[in-house]
Amino acid sequence: MSATAKPRRAATRPKSRSKAEQRAESLELIFDAAEELFSKHGMYGVTLKDVAQKIGVHTSLMHYYFKDKQDLFHQVVKRRAPITIGRRVEAMKQYAEEAGDHPTVEGALRAFLDTDLDLYIEGGEGWRNYGALGGQLNNTPVWGAELMWKNFDPVVLQLIELLKKAMPDAAEEDIFWGYHFVSGALTLSLARTGRIDHLSGGLCNSEDFEAIKARMAGFMAGGFRAICETRAVDRRTQANG
Repeated sequence: MSATAKPRRAATRPKSRSKAEQRAESLELIFDAAEELFSKHGMYGVTLKDVAQKIGVHTSLMHYYFKDKQDLFHQVVKRRAPITIGRRVEAMKQYAEEAGDHPTVEGALRAFLDTDLDLYIEGGEGWRNYGALGGQLNNTPVWGAELMWKNFDPVVLQLIELLKKAMPDAAEEDIFWGYHFVSGALTLSLARTGRIDHLSGGLCNSEDFEAIKARMAGFMAGGFRAICETRAVDRRTQANG
C-alpha cells in the first residue's frame, strides 16, 4: 500500500431488524391489503386467504396474527380511527375556543367535516380505502353499526354539543336528525361509487374530495338551519294556539 493510499474500511453489515420491527412491518402490509379488499368487497366478501395471497404470504401467517377474519377486520378499523378522531377533536376544540359564545352551524361542520376530508385529500389511496370502508360501516347494521358506536360516537357527540350551542332554540331531536343526514352524505361521498360521475356525464368526479370539501359543510349548514329554524317556528305557533 502506498503512503498516500487510504486504508479500506471494513464493510459494515446492514443492521438487522428486530422481531418487533419485523412484526410491525408485516402487520402494516397485512392491514393495507385487508383495508383495500374490505373497502371493495365488504367483510363477508374477503377471506384471510385472499389477504394472504394479495401480499404473497402463507395463510398460516394470518392465523398467527389474528384470531379470525372478524378480528382482522376490527383491527383494520381501529388502526386509523384514533388519527381521524384526534384531528377532529382538536379542530372542534380550537373552533369552540375561537368562537366563544357564538359558534355557527357552518363553522362547527367545517371543523368536523373539512378536517376529515383533508385526510382523504392528503393521505393517499390508503386513507381513501379507509374512507370507503367507513361508508360501508355506516350503512351496515349487522357488523358496521357497533364498530361505529365503539370508535366514533364520542367525536360525533362533541359535534352535537357545538351544534346545540350554535342553535339554542333548536329541538335536540332535530339536531340529531340533521347529523344523521350529514353522516349519510359524508359516507356516501367516501364510498366513491362513481354514481355521480355517471349521472353528471363526467361533470362531477366521485374521487374529487376537494370539490366535496368546497360544498359539503355549506350545504349541510343550510339544511340544518332550514329544519331547525322552521320547526322552532312551528313549535312557537302551536304553543300560541
